[in-house]
Amino acid sequence: MRILVTGASGMIGSRVCDALLARGDEVVGLSRDPERATKTNPTVSWHQWDSVRERPPQAALEGVDAVVNLIGEPISQRLTDEAKKRILESRERGTKNLVDGLLALPAKPRALVSASAVGIYGDHGEAIVDESTPAATDFLADACVRWEAAAKPAADAGIRLAGIRTGHVLDPDGGLLKPFLLPFRLGVGGPLAGGRWYMPWIHRDDEVGLILWALDTEAADGPFNSCAPNPVTNREFSKALGRALHRPAITPTPRAAVAALLGREMAEAATTSIRAMPRRALDLGYGFRFTEVEPALRDLLER
Repeated sequence: MRILVTGASGMIGSRVCDALLARGDEVVGLSRDPERATKTNPTVSWHQWDSVRERPPQAALEGVDAVVNLIGEPISQRLTDEAKKRILESRERGTKNLVDGLLALPAKPRALVSASAVGIYGDHGEAIVDESTPAATDFLADACVRWEAAAKPAADAGIRLAGIRTGHVLDPDGGLLKPFLLPFRLGVGGPLAGGRWYMPWIHRDDEVGLILWALDTEAADGPFNSCAPNPVTNREFSKALGRALHRPAITPTPRAAVAALLGREMAEAATTSIRAMPRRALDLGYGFRFTEVEPALRDLLER
């Protein structure tokens, strides 16, 4: 198949491209800097695209069988007014421009797998949330609502749309795990802000696996929580990470310190308790490789 991937040079997107290429698909990548992207992965057919300003180039869209949409300004930053604008525009406007380009094609792709996040649910404490849980109203939840709404016209036009609501992707090269590693390796890691909040985590291989599964599975439409079926509290995660690194995990970081580092609003978002379950993926038969957090961490850190 010929698969178009947006966000193809990112942490998740690059691994999705590698997985698609490994199974024999032709991969088209979109990037602001295709020259630099080509040096990273010359096997991908790269095209230049400013996602906020324009539709993808026609040459990138021609003959595409399916699309994986992973664009979005990183969330892990101080949520200034300017940062919020970039976060919203990159998701809402970027996805709208992509979908507008797809709908203008004489032969439309059969499937669109489009990213979102479990942040759409907001803080639910210890209560379990699944894909039927209504959206919250805070900034990050609203960003997810707009992100998903921008992709919906594809479904209205007959393209199968699977929305991937991702949790914390565990990858030592980025995301949540990378900044945790140094303090834990130094023996000064521990729970954040009391550690009682739930973390919806997923191993990077399962994140890629679920995206490819959604791409290939005809029954996969609508939203899917992309997180392991056993969410843990931050305290449990900290203990598991300490054991995986053979280090203590007892040094707590108070919420005030997190706020000083990330800003108040980002600190609240980073410690939001979301006990998300991937019910729809499980019901449709996706088999997670990593269902428990400590084996997932050991696999990532002992490679």
